[in-house]
Amino acid sequence: MKKRILLFSCLLSAFSIALTAVLSNCVFYLDLAEKTQDEIAAEAAYIGAALERSGPEYLETLRGYGERSRITLIDGDGAVLYDSQSDAASMENHGDRPEFRAALADGEGRSRRFSDTIREETWYYAERLEDGSVLRVARTTGSVLASMPAILLVTLAIAAAAIAAAAAIGARVTELIVRPINRLNLDSPEENAVYDELAPLLSRMRRQSETISGQIAEIRQKQIEFSAITENMREGLIVIDRDGCVLSCNGSALALLQAGRAWTEDAPLRRNALALNRSEAFSSAVGKAASGDSAEAMLHIGGRHIQLIANPVEDAGAVVMLLDVTEREDREKLRREFTANVSHELKTPLTSISGYAEIIVSGLAKKEDLPRFAKNIYDEAQRLINLIGDIMLLSKLDEKDPSPPRESIGLRALALDAISRAGDAAARKNVELALEDGAEVEVEGVRRILEEMIFNIVDNAVKYNVEGGRASVSIEESRGFAVVRVSDTGVGIAPSEQPRIFERFYRVDKSRNSSVEGTGLGLSIVKHGALMHGGEVEVSSDGHSGSVVSLRLPTARA
Repeated sequence: MKKRILLFSCLLSAFSIALTAVLSNCVFYLDLAEKTQDEIAAEAAYIGAALERSGPEYLETLRGYGERSRITLIDGDGAVLYDSQSDAASMENHGDRPEFRAALADGEGRSRRFSDTIREETWYYAERLEDGSVLRVARTTGSVLASMPAILLVTLAIAAAAIAAAAAIGARVTELIVRPINRLNLDSPEENAVYDELAPLLSRMRRQSETISGQIAEIRQKQIEFSAITENMREGLIVIDRDGCVLSCNGSALALLQAGRAWTEDAPLRRNALALNRSEAFSSAVGKAASGDSAEAMLHIGGRHIQLIANPVEDAGAVVMLLDVTEREDREKLRREFTANVSHELKTPLTSISGYAEIIVSGLAKKEDLPRFAKNIYDEAQRLINLIGDIMLLSKLDEKDPSPPRESIGLRALALDAISRAGDAAARKNVELALEDGAEVEVEGVRRILEEMIFNIVDNAVKYNVEGGRASVSIEESRGFAVVRVSDTGVGIAPSEQPRIFERFYRVDKSRNSSVEGTGLGLSIVKHGALMHGGEVEVSSDGHSGSVVSLRLPTARA
């Protein structure tokens, strides 16, 4: 305020002085012009009258008169007959002079001409005499522009003095005006003793202060409630304005988007939302919501599936919700794959059973082929029974049903039982199958599931072994865990395939192993059974010469 008052005072003083100087010079110039024209007109009349009375001899008396005015006599054709300052014979014809033409036409003529070289003005007055000649009187004066430097210096000096005085006075007056205002107690505006003109303003300030205090308290309370709600949400919540800048963002949103430490350590507000995630799906959805259209998108961040729902808020921006749907998407993918695989696995034996039964019913089968057809139907039916049994077992494992009773079980006996059950298959492929190291280690678990888990591992070691190969089982205790390790000399499992062998119905190199019987659920049952018992299963192989499957389970003492 002080600066504005001082600046205004100085500018007003400078403007006033400049305006006064300009107007004064204009008035001076107009007055000078009028006087000069009147003087040379009177002078021309005087000389013209004397010339007509005394004749041309009078002109000789004007020599030396030219220090103030210049006298020129011009005949009707523009030829110079006499000039008081120059030789008439050497002067050019004046027929094109405006004052000469005006005098011939109207009896008198006036004009002025400005010299850029000498910065002077010359005033001309011409009068037609009775004999038709024209008498011209000229007078040269300094122009206003020529006197401007001197005038400017004086004007600047006056302006500097006036501005200095205005600044000093303005500073003092401003200080006196502002001092009471600076001392106002804004907490109690009406208690201040200042200018009467400020009383309505102070009353309004008090009312507004009370209103604002109440609104701030209400907003603060709502903000605390909003923060408490949003920070405890599992869902991510982002509120953006119409320019796409973040107004509010909870911790879940930062975690789901993996925004990084810059957003958690620094305040994320008023930063562009695209700094949270720069994927095309996120950018497109947020842009549509900010422009007034609802949008949805699926983000894939760090192996997780994040569903984004963005809705516009009228005249405010948009609200973006982030939902972690990884489990749902994985289950949906698993369901689709499981349905497709089950359909395929069920269709194959059912097609065989239906085909053989149709041949038998139609009477096309020979009597000697009936036992073979019946055996094929029996084998396919057993395959269906095994498949359905494995599916039901996996379903129970998925439900993580804690109801089956648990007991202390020795793994050596389970391993021997699995070797015995797989003995016929090993003999058919001439595979040597043995228990190499069978330490007696007990675990807490469900016997039926553990039996199935160990048998599936041993059965796979035989099925996928080479003719005349070898498979061995070992049991040991290590750091509170029982380890069942099954090694074989089969074709091995490529490293790229190893993460997927525990998926349901997945088989390594299906074309090569299409002749191997099985439901494709064995290792999946092993994995889910291990998780159910708090353990884990892993496989190691170089992809060429055999593989090792290790099942780790907490011991009964762990």
